[in-house]
Amino acid sequence: LLPLQSEALLSALLLGKEHNLAMLLLVATTGNVLGSVLNWWLGCHIEKYRSSRFFPVNPTQLKRAQQRYQKVGYWSLLLSWVPVIGDPLTLIAGVMKEPLWRFTVLVLIAKAGRYLALTLVILQF
Repeated sequence: LLPLQSEALLSALLLGKEHNLAMLLLVATTGNVLGSVLNWWLGCHIEKYRSSRFFPVNPTQLKRAQQRYQKVGYWSLLLSWVPVIGDPLTLIAGVMKEPLWRFTVLVLIAKAGRYLALTLVILQF
C-alpha cells in the first residue's frame, strides 16, 4: 500500500549488479501488472457490496470516480504507474468493465515504462 516500495527494491537490486537486468525488469513489471489485474478484478465485483457498511467509498464518491473515468477514457490507464492514483484508477477500470485485454495492454505499457525509465536513471549513476 505504500508507494514506491517496488522502485526502492528494484533500485537496490540494480545497484547491487548481481542480477540479470532483463530478469529484474520482467519480474518487477509482471508483479506490478498482476497486482493491477487483481485491482481490476476487484473492481468488476465490488458493486455487489455497495450496500455493505464496509464498502470503501460512498455512492457519491463512486459516481464521481466513474464520471471522471468516462470523461478521460481508457487512455487514463497509461497513468496507472503514478503512485497514489494508479491503484484507484485500475480499480475503477474494473468497475467500468474495461475489457481485460485492453486494460492489460495499457497497464503493461505504463508499468514497464516506469521500470525501464527507473533502470535507465539508475544505470546512469
